[in-house]
Amino acid sequence: MFQVRSERMTGSELVPTYQGAVYPWHCDQMGHMNVMWYVGKFDEATWNLFARMGFTTAYMKASGSGMAAVDQRIQYRRELMPGDTISIASGVLEVREKAVLFFHEMRNNQTGEISATCRLLGVHMDAVARRARPFPPDVADRARTLLRSYDFGDRT
Repeated sequence: MFQVRSERMTGSELVPTYQGAVYPWHCDQMGHMNVMWYVGKFDEATWNLFARMGFTTAYMKASGSGMAAVDQRIQYRRELMPGDTISIASGVLEVREKAVLFFHEMRNNQTGEISATCRLLGVHMDAVARRARPFPPDVADRARTLLRSYDFGDRT
């Protein structure tokens, strides 16, 4: 379960961005949650993280902007089964002029184990010209308040 946190988070605290459950229709022939559902749940977490940055649907409509994911890397660590409940917490790794590198950590609420992690690189886009454009200073500043370090324990 998520805990309410103050806006002044320490570097080690992640931002709660999603809670949900694994339903039987999320599962494949192996009986565990299929990869397509991890992507979907991470996507929902992304929009909650973006909202914390001030990058909301209202902002996108008013500014004629959007976001494009140009790189996404998922590490699957522990299976999720029907009936498991999950939480995703997130953070920002790097804020660039026109892009943001961020991550999500998905945990099984019953075991506390990390089920999967996801790293994404999102580019701020002009929705009409279909070209990258700089983040407005207020969005970039809010994104920087979400900067966190994270050890992915890469197994490459």
